[in-house]
Amino acid sequence: MRIQAYLAIFLSFLITTPFSAEEVPRNEHPNPQMFREGWLNLNGVWEFAETNDDNASFLAEDSVFPDKIFVPFCRESSLSGLGRKDFVRNVWYRRKFSVSRDWREGKRVLLHIGACDWKTRVWVNGNLCAEHVGGSAPITSDITPYIKDENTVVIHAFDDVRSGLQAGGKQSPKLESFGCVYTRTTGIWQTVWLESVGTTYIHNFKIYPEPENGKVRFLITFRGEITKGLLLEVDASIDNSNVGSVSQAIDNEVISVELPLKKVVLWHPNSPNLYDLELRVKKDDKVIDKLNSYFGLRTIKIQGRKFLINGKPVFQRLVLYQGFHHDGIWTARSEEELRADIERSMDVGFNGARLHQKVFEPRLLYWADKLGFLLWGEFPDWQLNHSLPAIHLPVIQEWIEVLHRDFNHPSIIGWCPFNETPKEAVPLQNVVYEITRAIDPTRPLLDTSGWSHGYPTPLLLDAHDYEQDPAKFKGKWDKIGVEIPRPDCPYAEIKPLPFFISEYGGIGWNVVEGGWGYGANPKTLNEFYVRLEGLTKAIVENPNMFGYCYTQLHDVEQEQNGIYTYERVLKFDKEKLRAIFAMPAKYEQE
Repeated sequence: MRIQAYLAIFLSFLITTPFSAEEVPRNEHPNPQMFREGWLNLNGVWEFAETNDDNASFLAEDSVFPDKIFVPFCRESSLSGLGRKDFVRNVWYRRKFSVSRDWREGKRVLLHIGACDWKTRVWVNGNLCAEHVGGSAPITSDITPYIKDENTVVIHAFDDVRSGLQAGGKQSPKLESFGCVYTRTTGIWQTVWLESVGTTYIHNFKIYPEPENGKVRFLITFRGEITKGLLLEVDASIDNSNVGSVSQAIDNEVISVELPLKKVVLWHPNSPNLYDLELRVKKDDKVIDKLNSYFGLRTIKIQGRKFLINGKPVFQRLVLYQGFHHDGIWTARSEEELRADIERSMDVGFNGARLHQKVFEPRLLYWADKLGFLLWGEFPDWQLNHSLPAIHLPVIQEWIEVLHRDFNHPSIIGWCPFNETPKEAVPLQNVVYEITRAIDPTRPLLDTSGWSHGYPTPLLLDAHDYEQDPAKFKGKWDKIGVEIPRPDCPYAEIKPLPFFISEYGGIGWNVVEGGWGYGANPKTLNEFYVRLEGLTKAIVENPNMFGYCYTQLHDVEQEQNGIYTYERVLKFDKEKLRAIFAMPAKYEQE
């Protein structure tokens, strides 16, 4: 045993990452909207094994895990310490953890995985605790029956993005990256953590702001025993001053609560005011569960061609944000990097982003809420074979999970489940559209971004256009005032709708051999600025456009058309970019 311990320590030093074996990377709380004091981060060095043998098992106590990996970074990333970019279908993780009796006494203990790609199983002390299909939504299991002072957790993930059965987003189905698909993410890529909750606890809640009525409504779901004597208390404050309190008996697994507010302060991209929120579950006057959260008061409405935020048109200056990182792939090395990407966007004139082909972690959404950065939520549907009915249930189930996870973020102003889909995807898109509206009637949504619009009564529409000639680009879209876009459906409803160009630009600059950008690369910086200004002006001077989305924030591997490099170095003059992207829009002036 002593030799094995020394060997484990020796192997941990072979991991070439900026972290020491004792460090806990990404040690911030993973979800600020559901913060409890009792939590334990399980990131750091785990035992690791990988195999293409689908029948192999590493559950036995004496199973040999030949490698070490830094969780939460995927095996393909340099931050994981492995940097393996070949295909592998099965990855196994194991680590031990201690939980004091005081920490779990009279509580329930939950094990969370922020995200693990793609089909995941979790065992604690040899007991199967969770099974999950999908690479983007959180996995939570109640491990209370299995927890002891000393524990072992084993996690297995199966991942085969080449199958056509998985939503993989921009993960390459070939060994190498190519075109606009890049290095894959296999297995765990978000924080693994434990949480101590009450015997009756708040499972989730939805916030429905009603600023016009001076109140906010909650729909709250509980887990555990619902017995007599249970009470929910809710307090809201802003600037450290209480502005509303309410208490209500918990007599059902789901209850609706209305909270009048003494002070109404709106959330807006120019003034992202947030209320602090505290929710307490009491049993016979004793607090048995408490969590802290926050919310923003804002409304979104569509009137004719207008997309209104708090009753006013706000031109959406969006950037395509793919959220890849040169050292962590789908996982940022630190929370500071997530915030910095938003600040980099705002520095050059953008006020929001399309979160493109990836479900971003809650910490990124938190900083968007804090900084007033508008977001469109998307699902990583690329790599799906839409002709296979077997894909439907996993997509629907995980998209529902994503909607519930992200519902309360004021920065998310729209949903877009699909991107550039073929016609075979339309039946699934239409079902997902209906489900999304049923779960979240408060936000507009696109059935898909670009290409195959098939929903007959859309709320809004868009197009992708990478035309590089500003005159041709302007000539085409000036006609939108009379040539109303319509879905590709024979019985579609035709009427003026909010419309935007949700992908344009993509101008390459300093493209190295093997890289690419859209169209012919400009020969001089001046040529770049002239082209960028012409394309952008064609949109912002069109009163029938509510926004644009420029491709893209940063280079990703061979796609070198970002405002920043892959390492987040600005490629152009900041002030010149701001003058272009932030130029006045006619949409806001009419």
